[in-house]
Amino acid sequence: MKQEPKTLQEAIVYFSNPDNCREYLIARRWPNGVTCPRCDSPNVTYSPKHNRWQCASHHQNIEDKRRQFTLKTGTIFEDSNVKLDKWLMAMWMVVNCKNGVSSYEIHRAIGVTQKTAWFMDHRIRLALGMEPSEKMVGHIEVDETFIGGRARYMHKADRKRKIHGTGGYGKVAVMGLLDRHSKQVRTMVVPNVRRRSLDPVVRQHVEAGSNIYSDAFKSYTSLQDEYVHQVIDHAEKYVDGQVHTNGIENFWSLLKRTLKGTYVSVEPFHLFRYLDEQSFRFNNRTLTDGQRFDIASRAIIGKRLTFAEVTGKTDFRRPHRLDA
Repeated sequence: MKQEPKTLQEAIVYFSNPDNCREYLIARRWPNGVTCPRCDSPNVTYSPKHNRWQCASHHQNIEDKRRQFTLKTGTIFEDSNVKLDKWLMAMWMVVNCKNGVSSYEIHRAIGVTQKTAWFMDHRIRLALGMEPSEKMVGHIEVDETFIGGRARYMHKADRKRKIHGTGGYGKVAVMGLLDRHSKQVRTMVVPNVRRRSLDPVVRQHVEAGSNIYSDAFKSYTSLQDEYVHQVIDHAEKYVDGQVHTNGIENFWSLLKRTLKGTYVSVEPFHLFRYLDEQSFRFNNRTLTDGQRFDIASRAIIGKRLTFAEVTGKTDFRRPHRLDA
């Protein structure tokens, strides 16, 4: 197999060859040899003419009895007519463009319709949303923010009709936690910024006894019973030695720059996917483009997103992610 790509130019040349696409994905999905994605049997036969495998086992005791499968089966690419070279180039752009890449840019770059590119983007974001398995421990920054349009940019009539409260009215609340040691961030959409919404999230993701750094927001005051909770009052200062939330606020700055500069308008219904995308790039920011792409290509397995789900015709949303 040829040397794997490290830059966008190398990736375009490398993935233009269907054999390279197949070998690249096989090495990550089936490092010990191709197995049937439905029954895990290694007794499979490859047909070069049809570019697919057939399982020798008869699937009588499983729900999906189909014996033939391709590289797309059981991945975010399943049931897509878009060829793998275009899929992989779109994924390369999403995981490596630091400020995100819009569906219009994907549509122009790989030669698909904007509607198709939009759907592809959401399926790729699904792969990037890897759920954390262990609690964060050590020194953790906690903060919340609101995502939505600014009142000063609205027409006077719209502002009068939509704005009836404080700066967060009509916007979506988002919470974030940053591990200072590993420089890893976790984000999630929350129903509101009240204590009953924020407190359980901290306890779910942070090990008891850890050091928690937050601003003076009252929703965090009850954390003192299990954590070493230190507070910075932004009305007085932003840094007091090690007590600050500058790390997570830096992430909010990057996120909002991406949403407003690249995506312009994001529906609350889809916001958690954009959080996953930005978190993935932030958490892997020290890696090379090829290394980030390698991680993303290993995360495409066992995930599926249909057009009915992404357009809201089927309720697929994770309750802890979004309340809308």
